[in-house]
Amino acid sequence: QVQPVESGGGLVQPGGSLRLSCAASIGIFSMYGMGWYRQFPGNQRELIAGIQSTGGTNYADSVKGRFTISRDNAKNTVYLQMNSLKPEDTARYYCNLVPASRYWGQGTQVTVSS
Repeated sequence: QVQPVESGGGLVQPGGSLRLSCAASIGIFSMYGMGWYRQFPGNQRELIAGIQSTGGTNYADSVKGRFTISRDNAKNTVYLQMNSLKPEDTARYYCNLVPASRYWGQGTQVTVSS
């Protein structure tokens, strides 16, 4: 397994949207549950959205109703559509297996500010 490659972050105004992508080379991608994690400065990474191999999803309360996780098994890619962004969503976002492996990528920074 190699580190995932996250992309799509950036600076956005409150109420705006971003779509994050994560390309993951983990063998038979479709067999694995995948997740998006985020990390605030000085804190540990927390799982905010997960998608099972069956397509079932789950979300942390803090993002439920605003974020949507999806996957494209043909492209070994998982996405996070983030809508109605708030300043408190400002963090570095990572993808990994669920439960997380030790292979973390560089993440992608999301900054929500006016």
